[in-house]
Amino acid sequence: MPHAPPLGALLRQYTAGSPVACEPVDQGLLNRGYRLCTTRGRYFLKHHFDPETADPAAIARQHRATQRLADLGVPVAPPLPGRDGRTVAVVGGHAYALHPWIEGRHRHGGQLTTGQCERLGALLGVVHASLERVMPAHARARGSDTGESADPADTFTLIDDLLGRVRRHRPADSFDELARHRLLERRALLEQHSGRRPARGGSVGWVHGDFHPFNLLYKGDAPAAIVDWDRLGLRPRAEEAVRAAAIFFVRPVGALDLPKVRAYARAYRRAAGATPSQLAAAVHRVWWERLNDFWMLRWHYERGDTRADCQFPAASALVVWWTREYDAVCEAFAD
Repeated sequence: MPHAPPLGALLRQYTAGSPVACEPVDQGLLNRGYRLCTTRGRYFLKHHFDPETADPAAIARQHRATQRLADLGVPVAPPLPGRDGRTVAVVGGHAYALHPWIEGRHRHGGQLTTGQCERLGALLGVVHASLERVMPAHARARGSDTGESADPADTFTLIDDLLGRVRRHRPADSFDELARHRLLERRALLEQHSGRRPARGGSVGWVHGDFHPFNLLYKGDAPAAIVDWDRLGLRPRAEEAVRAAAIFFVRPVGALDLPKVRAYARAYRRAAGATPSQLAAAVHRVWWERLNDFWMLRWHYERGDTRADCQFPAASALVVWWTREYDAVCEAFAD
């Protein structure tokens, strides 16, 4: 098994029995996970591998947050404490955490009824409202704004660089053809809409940071657990709601299912106490962010990492559709 975790050394730090079987689960883009069976039960073993999120102190903060959320009834899977009471086990310079195994499956927006879309929006709203209760107020006060939005001048430079990388890639393939088409298309859109750059953002709050279908487990028709809290941080809450919807409810052709978005957004606003104007402003900022963002192409051409390639066709088409249907998208989120 590639990247096999040091089970012996790890399990000595817990009262979880001896290992029987350990299998990798579908890996996310940042960290590694394993389905671990021991003489005492089944667990999810997480290897916090990504350098940006692997600091043990930050992981421990995430763990405290999920435990407090669980105490409020939010569906999460807090980690198990070790023999020393700590929830982060460091072995060989790497950080690990042991969680209870949650049976469930992932569901994208196309698999959700309108009522389930409402439940999804309400769940995220409850997460945001609950984080406001359990996270330290002094930290909230330090994060007072969202920072500057993307500068189109920088994006034009990046587009030119990526076009050069596409031209030099050999042998050329269908991904290169689509990438070139989308880069030229995006440059034309930015030239047309460069005057719509958003102003500096407003207030922020604690958010999950990566709320999407692969970080939510369903048991039957009900959410069983929100997982992967690596990106917990201070960011605009309404923007997380918009980003999540743009992942859950994007169709393969690159359009949003607006009736489902509307049901989701109404429930989110009620649960989070957000206003229609806050959602409309968030729609504008996330639209601009997507218009200037090329992380999938950067992974492919700069890092040689193709794990996100399958997401590129729908994601790149969504930017074009969103620009064309901008008013309808705003209305769906703010209605």
